[in-house]
Amino acid sequence: MAKAGYTVTTTTANALTANTPKTILTVVAPAGFGIDLRGFELSLDGASSTGVPALWELCAHTAATAGTSTAVTAQQEYGRTIASGVTAANNFTVEPTVLTALYADTIPVFNGLVIRDFPFNGGPDSPVSNGFALRLTTPAGSAAVNARATFRFERC
Repeated sequence: MAKAGYTVTTTTANALTANTPKTILTVVAPAGFGIDLRGFELSLDGASSTGVPALWELCAHTAATAGTSTAVTAQQEYGRTIASGVTAANNFTVEPTVLTALYADTIPVFNGLVIRDFPFNGGPDSPVSNGFALRLTTPAGSAAVNARATFRFERC
């Protein structure tokens, strides 16, 4: 079966606040299909090389409550031209609820970068009307840090 692949990317730098979890990007499937997550990128722009690393979490997102955010439009990367059908958002000012961490690790706040590609048929997928979220928490005493991210996914 031919696949169609898409990306959603943060449209602005997401300012992080110390000791406050912040969801910076979500993607949620409609009622007709799920999302097969192919990978994601995450970067931070901290200016101090002595900054304590931040915690990042890739979460399953039930979309029970969407939170308050800015909408993002999915862009098609490959496959037959077909509307993605997903809703995506970034830069949350009110957090979405029912996020379950699937993967977590730390990232340096000074030019930190995470590039995660999932092997063919090896990444997480979501049920219909569910999706994924990237959430970050910077430690206490961190200077101003901004984050950007991209999800790569297919319909499933």
